[in-house]
Amino acid sequence: MMRAVGIEGGAGNVSALHIESIPRPVPTGTQALVRIKAFGLNRMDLLQRMGMYPVPPQAPSTLGVEFSGVVEALGGESEENFKVGDEVFGLAYGGAYAEYIAVSTHMLVHKPAELTHEQAAGIPEVWITALQAIYLVGELAPGKSILWHAGASGVSIAGIQLSVALGAAAVYATARADSKCEFAERELGATKAFNAKTSDWAKEVLAATGGKGVDVVVDFIGAEYFQGNLDVLARDGRVVHLGAMGGVKLPAGVDISAFVRKRARFEGSSLRSRDEAYQGKLRDQMVEHALPGFRDGKFKLFVEKVFPWEQIQDAHRLMESNKTMGKIICTIG
Repeated sequence: MMRAVGIEGGAGNVSALHIESIPRPVPTGTQALVRIKAFGLNRMDLLQRMGMYPVPPQAPSTLGVEFSGVVEALGGESEENFKVGDEVFGLAYGGAYAEYIAVSTHMLVHKPAELTHEQAAGIPEVWITALQAIYLVGELAPGKSILWHAGASGVSIAGIQLSVALGAAAVYATARADSKCEFAERELGATKAFNAKTSDWAKEVLAATGGKGVDVVVDFIGAEYFQGNLDVLARDGRVVHLGAMGGVKLPAGVDISAFVRKRARFEGSSLRSRDEAYQGKLRDQMVEHALPGFRDGKFKLFVEKVFPWEQIQDAHRLMESNKTMGKIICTIG
């Protein structure tokens, strides 16, 4: 048996979270059993807790998709030459809010000595999602421009830095607080960030680009930003749609002519619903494009706060506040 975070009644508000005892998983095939040292929180965890997230069929009911820890056992032959005792971090379909997790070795990465377990636990979901948005969906290339919404969110913190490193001509961001805009510019290297709460961010982006617009928009807001996203797209631009924090129903009067006039592309994507081969490809891209930057400090890893996992309710409350500028991490002592 092992301890894990459960949800009383299967779904509910923060007060439903508690630590319970459940069977410890047994690794099979190319899986490894990892003793978890730390796990990261993601917005999907809040939705899943409330019963509002479509969980993949292969996922356990326990929350959590990213973690760091130590390999305790192997189910058989390791895909990546892992061995018992290795410090690792990785991505899973679920089950990270627990003392142990059984996960494919192809979704594990050896933890660099330069990183703490708390830092490593906050990497997989957001950095892999950002890489997916840039390389596989947005097809960002050196010399092109990009706009990241929710500029102080975990994915955008990763994406802005990756875009700068790739050689984007300009990297813009939006956020809903001046402090977050300043953070995106000062700490992440954004060309310019715009306060979406106090200004017309679409007009600001067009002014900053001399009316040309941007080649790629990465959006987590949805309906509220739909028209603005089309307005700021350059010709042959594309919107990468990853979330709908601002609603899913478009208001009357939305002008979709940009799809033809600008030859625009709007593409939605997700990570957790993808098969292991797709996720493994992105894991490999993270090792190639991001891991060296983690080692030498080129990429900054921001941890907002670390909680002992016994305070999981407080951790979820902090995420619900939308006031963070970095990852929320829980540690298992």
